[in-house]
Amino acid sequence: MTRHVLVAVAWPYANGQSHIGHFAGAYLPADIFARYHRIAGSRVLMVSGSDAHGTPITVKAEQEGVEPADIVNRYHPKFLEQWDRFGISFDLFTTTMTDNHREVVWDMFRTLRDHGYIDTEVTGQFYDPEAGRFLPDRYVEGTCPNCGYDGARGDQCDNCGKTLDPIDLIDPHSKLTGATPELRDTEHFFMLLPKLQDQILEWLETVDGWRPHVINWAKGFLKEGLIDRAITRDLTWGVPLPPEVDTIGEGKRIYVWFEAVIGYLSASKEWAATQGDPDAWKAWWEDPAATAYYFIGKDNIPFHAVFWPAYLIGYGGLNLPTDVPANQYVTFKGEKASKSRGIGTPLLDYLNDYEPDAVRYAVATVLPETNDNDFSEEDMVRRINDELVAAWGNLVNRVFAMTRMNFGGVVPQPVGMDDQDQALLDEVDRLLAQAGDHLGKVQLRAGLRAAMGIAHATNGYLNATQPWKTAAEDPPRTGTSLWVATQAIAAASVGLAPWLPFTNERLRAALGLEAGMVGGGWSRPAIPAGTALGELAPLFAKVEPRTD
Repeated sequence: MTRHVLVAVAWPYANGQSHIGHFAGAYLPADIFARYHRIAGSRVLMVSGSDAHGTPITVKAEQEGVEPADIVNRYHPKFLEQWDRFGISFDLFTTTMTDNHREVVWDMFRTLRDHGYIDTEVTGQFYDPEAGRFLPDRYVEGTCPNCGYDGARGDQCDNCGKTLDPIDLIDPHSKLTGATPELRDTEHFFMLLPKLQDQILEWLETVDGWRPHVINWAKGFLKEGLIDRAITRDLTWGVPLPPEVDTIGEGKRIYVWFEAVIGYLSASKEWAATQGDPDAWKAWWEDPAATAYYFIGKDNIPFHAVFWPAYLIGYGGLNLPTDVPANQYVTFKGEKASKSRGIGTPLLDYLNDYEPDAVRYAVATVLPETNDNDFSEEDMVRRINDELVAAWGNLVNRVFAMTRMNFGGVVPQPVGMDDQDQALLDEVDRLLAQAGDHLGKVQLRAGLRAAMGIAHATNGYLNATQPWKTAAEDPPRTGTSLWVATQAIAAASVGLAPWLPFTNERLRAALGLEAGMVGGGWSRPAIPAGTALGELAPLFAKVEPRTD
């Protein structure tokens, strides 16, 4: 039976270009995982989109004197370009500005309200007396009460990651005018999270294999005690309230922290509509045998491991997350990459000097799966030259070159295989299976080490059998060595495919394998003797560090 795997990826704010921190935090890991499952035969649905209603977008729009939609329409195409050029294989990358998203948000809102999990409350919200308006959470800044960081936002501290409310901040000020905001009463809809707390905790006790920092954070968050959280704000930009409940005053919108995560469901439904089967999304959301993985950064853990599951439980009938493999941060000389603070080179800029597969590989070696990892371009250059060029690319080049020189470019017939030959094939198969096991558990760095182990093992085998020396004195021995090495390279073409999609397609074509690997199976493909190898330029070229 086909396994359905939902790969749900964090929605970036459409207010600027992505950087390596974003790439390593969510998008590259999700793509590696999705590509593995497609090869293994799973039916993958990978969705995300531009978050059009995040406060950073309205902030930027006000700074530039334009409409928020203008900002989204500027950066959404950039996202589409970078996914295409880096091979991030979304089935759909949409936006939260669509009619479809609004309707799905309304359905979630109405159902949760009907089930008793949404109600109105009068609450205090910060008001800027100079600007004459209520302030969304991110329009309030101050000192974090948890760690003392003086640039904390009203919804979260970037320094310690703690989720906040604006009234928690010490010495708050308006980001619009710098004025000290006043707390004024206003009526809003609230998500009654305490009513779902026990069910969320009961579910969290059943999950298996989650990263320790994710499950510990989620359980710790719950043990602090959930509170009712406002899901509307005094805004003019965002998803409007359903018409029948638009009775709490003018200028209200559904707040982004509530509606953005619903995008995973709305994007799935939008994708289904594009397939001509409006119910196709149900295979990933309603079938208990389906699995769902949410790729995010660690600052989004509460929203995906607590709040979103609360919606799903309260709504009923929809699958809960199988795993939330949130990554830690990629840092640059010790500082967290930040779009708003200008830390981190724009992602697309790397393609001026490096191949996309080279960037994918180098970033994959430092994925911050369990702790923050520092990224440097010097280390990226070293890994490209020492690992992709010298180890993997050189292996492929020399096997193809020796086959061309000694056998006219045709894979030779093996003769008299010995224990050393079989030992390599056994080791290759073991490493390929190990890589798949790691990938299935979202242990992507370990999976890459196993996959690259195939190249290292094959290089060791060639150094031991020395086909360049036996070519003159024992051609059958040379033929056997090259046949064995070719089978190992074919195995590596499977194992490395999730990380190196572009060069891998060139290699597979030269090996006579079918283009594309969807459903091909996570196993070593056979390259029969007599196969004519195609022309293949070097997979990777040596690079030099960029100069400013």
